[in-house]
Amino acid sequence: MSATLGVLLKQLDASLSICMVEKLDDVAKESTSGWNNAGTGHAAYCELNYTPEKADGSIDASKAFAINESFERTLQFWTHLVKQHALPDPTSFINPVPHLSFVWGEKNVSFLRKRFAAIGNHPMFVGMQYSEDPAVLREWMPLVMDGRDASQPVAGTRIPHGTDVNFGSLTRSMVGYLQGDENFELLVNHSVDGFTRQQDGKWRVLVKETGSATTTEIFADFVFLGAGGGALPLLQKSGIDEGKGYGGFPVSGQWLVCKKPEIVSQHFAKVYGKASIGAPPMSVPHLDTRIIDGEKALLFGPFAGFTTKFLKEGSFLDLIASIKPGNLWPMIKVGLGSFDLIRYLISEVMQNHSDRMDALREYFPLAKDEDWTLASAGQRVQIIKRDPLKGGKLEFGTEVLTSADGSLAALLGASPGASVTVSAMLQVLEKCFPSQLATPEWQGKLKEMIPSYGVSLLNDPALIEQIRQDTLSTLGVIPAAEIVQVAEELAA
Repeated sequence: MSATLGVLLKQLDASLSICMVEKLDDVAKESTSGWNNAGTGHAAYCELNYTPEKADGSIDASKAFAINESFERTLQFWTHLVKQHALPDPTSFINPVPHLSFVWGEKNVSFLRKRFAAIGNHPMFVGMQYSEDPAVLREWMPLVMDGRDASQPVAGTRIPHGTDVNFGSLTRSMVGYLQGDENFELLVNHSVDGFTRQQDGKWRVLVKETGSATTTEIFADFVFLGAGGGALPLLQKSGIDEGKGYGGFPVSGQWLVCKKPEIVSQHFAKVYGKASIGAPPMSVPHLDTRIIDGEKALLFGPFAGFTTKFLKEGSFLDLIASIKPGNLWPMIKVGLGSFDLIRYLISEVMQNHSDRMDALREYFPLAKDEDWTLASAGQRVQIIKRDPLKGGKLEFGTEVLTSADGSLAALLGASPGASVTVSAMLQVLEKCFPSQLATPEWQGKLKEMIPSYGVSLLNDPALIEQIRQDTLSTLGVIPAAEIVQVAEELAA
């Protein structure tokens, strides 16, 4: 998030002076690190929790369309940076991996059939295929189908132009681009001790070097807190009224990982299923192809856990330290009303390797225990906020929070996270730089970087096709000619 905002601002105004403060010895080592997230380019192609079934049995696809449109903005921005040579060869951070949904059982098959009817023929989901034929599904995902009960009702959808993204590599490349500017400074091994608002409106940010008594003062017109799980404590240190009442609920995660070439070569897809009852959205099970720094592997999970840390490199006191008079009641109310989530987390924490492998075998029936190892994922801190009716509520989305005068912004929450980074950072620009954003210069540059900026793609099939021919071909996800062919077939 921070790297994206920095690049956006530099593209809009090259004269800006920017300082990035990183607590660890390098950037992108926490949730952005390649193995600390699923790497899915979240476009709602396969994530079933983005299309919930309503009480009347119909499908609510509004979130799926919103997330798809957000990811399109992200792809446009990356395409612009690649063309400018601000990013390296796209294969260093994005690779084509088909996105599939897979379900079994009559009730779930009925749900997927209705989901496909709701979104499958829309131009934003062009190319989506649906099948209940085991032979077709075996072609799409052989490991998932081999050894499965032939009498079991099954169904799947497939989008060929899904993506696997190494957000760690992408972030390091963006920061590398920023470091080429003389008005950019990166301070690693530094942490923020506090904020003071000056009479002239500037922020005095006190930064301390790790393992040293050395402190540095930074005076800034604008401050952005994009520290993942660490953003909430920083927001609380800022003291802005808008941040009062916010709390956080940390959820950790783990993956089963297989790197055996003879197994990895048999699966080329991200296959998402349905979440367990009471599970948070980040815990939707999926069997994924991962491509990190040129190495292919399979990943299954995530398996949720609980820790009081807000970051992997954080402190066990993080949760306790975040409890303040202003957020105590919302956190208590959320705790009292989250028994399904708590029960789910306890069951996940109590699992052993055999239990996790049993869960994997629902997606890969012939999986062997000895082929898979356990790896830790990144920390996620879900948002807790005040609610006038319930006293407090737990949210699993991504939220941009800004001070009244727009001088400070923070990014809280988790899923869908990095995939909607550009849309989230556009919100920061709109809230914190309104006068600059209103100028023809900034408007023109934003339209150059993100051609769909200010326009809804929902009802503009021609613009969608034009943009995707550019983005998917430039980023190496799918050849432009193939995109045109799919569009023509759909129209026919």
